Amino acid sequence: MSRNPAFAATALLVLAAAAPAEAGPFGLGRKKPETAKPASTASAATAPGKPTPSQPAPVRATAEARALVARQPALARAAFWAQEVSRDPRDAEAGVAFSAALRGMGKNEEAVGAAEAVLAFKPDHVDALLELARAQIARGQAFHAIAPTRQAQRLAPRDWRAASLLGVAYEAVDRAAEARTAWEQALQLSPENPGVLANLALSWAAAGDLPRAEGLLRRAAARPEAGAKVRQNLALVLGLQGKTAEAERLIRDDLPPEQAAANLAWLRSAAGAGAGRSWSGVGRGS
Repeated sequence: MSRNPAFAATALLVLAAAAPAEAGPFGLGRKKPETAKPASTASAATAPGKPTPSQPAPVRATAEARALVARQPALARAAFWAQEVSRDPRDAEAGVAFSAALRGMGKNEEAVGAAEAVLAFKPDHVDALLELARAQIARGQAFHAIAPTRQAQRLAPRDWRAASLLGVAYEAVDRAAEARTAWEQALQLSPENPGVLANLALSWAAAGDLPRAEGLLRRAAARPEAGAKVRQNLALVLGLQGKTAEAERLIRDDLPPEQAAANLAWLRSAAGAGAGRSWSGVGRGS
């Protein structure tokens, strides 16, 4: 069976990267790429700078305050980290967190700028490189995520996140074989990681190998840290193979009644339409 680019590009779960997309019945939706243009910095505060000898050292929020803000919504996190960056433009932790918060709000151009501002004074900062790659993927420019992710791999070869994110970037630009190789490398570094297993599974599903995808998704779903998205993608793959009873149980376990009913109706329609039409329908929404 031929690959379906719409499925491959949109079903990935650990686009730990991506801003919310317009969702289909199973949360599968294609984001429209943003028009490529030079990334602007999020604000003047993100420009690199350094206190002069006459200036006092910047006062940062405490470690406790920084840990607490991680639980807040993206808007609150963006406001907090913007203030931290304004206090000290060379605070790399704040710059990376600011970029992530902007991305969480869907402000992907600004997220790219915030990450690049960190890299302007710390070009080998691994977290900033990875955040830049996530922001590029989120803005629909996955090709431009490949170089910073490869650089992060060179700097931190034992960091599974770089290999996993490289797989996401490759899959998004239709380099599926390279994506699967990257995810296999990530699994060597982080065995049985549910997000990596799920991405690898969905790549195989897009290539038409549903049994292999099912096996990988079962491994992912068995992990205690696996989320509902993993189980729902397992339900999708099961349903498309005609294993509707198990798919229905998984759907009803995770979703409220109305959404479960809508997903089941879509799945029955897709399964009954035959494999080709099923794949072509994924990602278009209801």
